Amino acid sequence: MTDPTTGAVKSAERTLAILELLTRHEEPLTFTAIAQTLRYPRSSLHGLLRTLVERGWAEFDADQRCYSLGLRTLEAGNAYTRTLGLVERALPLMERIRDTIDETVQLAVLDGVHNVYVAKVDGRQTLTLASEVGRRLPAHATGVGKVLLAGLRRDDLEARLPAGPLPSFTRHTVTDKARLLGQLRTVARRGFAVDNEEYTLGIRCVAVPVYDVSRRTVAALSVSVPAIRCTPAHRENAHRLLTEAAHRLSAELGYERRHRTGPTLEEW
Repeated sequence: MTDPTTGAVKSAERTLAILELLTRHEEPLTFTAIAQTLRYPRSSLHGLLRTLVERGWAEFDADQRCYSLGLRTLEAGNAYTRTLGLVERALPLMERIRDTIDETVQLAVLDGVHNVYVAKVDGRQTLTLASEVGRRLPAHATGVGKVLLAGLRRDDLEARLPAGPLPSFTRHTVTDKARLLGQLRTVARRGFAVDNEEYTLGIRCVAVPVYDVSRRTVAALSVSVPAIRCTPAHRENAHRLLTEAAHRLSAELGYERRHRTGPTLEEW
């Protein structure tokens, strides 16, 4: 006997695959690009995309003939962060850091092998980091991303990382998997990660983990600083402020911190 739900389940899986594909790409995608990637029947894909557009989960640019994420995805993302309580708890702490050192402060969570920025407060200086809430970046090339990857179990981490070389963005990007794993072990041991112009030339970053009641790394806080302003005193101050804020945020999420002497930023 045929299961009457099979078709509905297949449609749901295909719909989610479309949303995941649009999420992974910052640029809008044509129907042909989506069809070639997912290899769904063109008639079915037309119907699924039409439904996503009608319900606001996708947008269609008639001039460019391209599809992108719709407003409903932003609403869902905001609802998720509200439920988690991270953003509301983190923003006052992030603003306090920004007001003290006048640099960009960001909060990110992990999605696969990407970090997704869920909150950001900008410094008031002319030269700042160009990014926005909702943007996804490859975790191996950012400070927050390395903190989040370092919080994974080894088997989970190995399963997520590709077998071949990692994507390169600048001459400083770590593309060798073995070298990255070594860095992540160091990050887990010392409690912070750095980005030395690994995603954007001229931008350095320090990031620290945020824990929940079960001692899992649920987010990462970072300060991004243009290399021209990244003096030893400035970066040590950023690290201290981030660590204090992360401890407070983790405590609000139920995490109980064991005493340990904090590391220094001699390698940044």
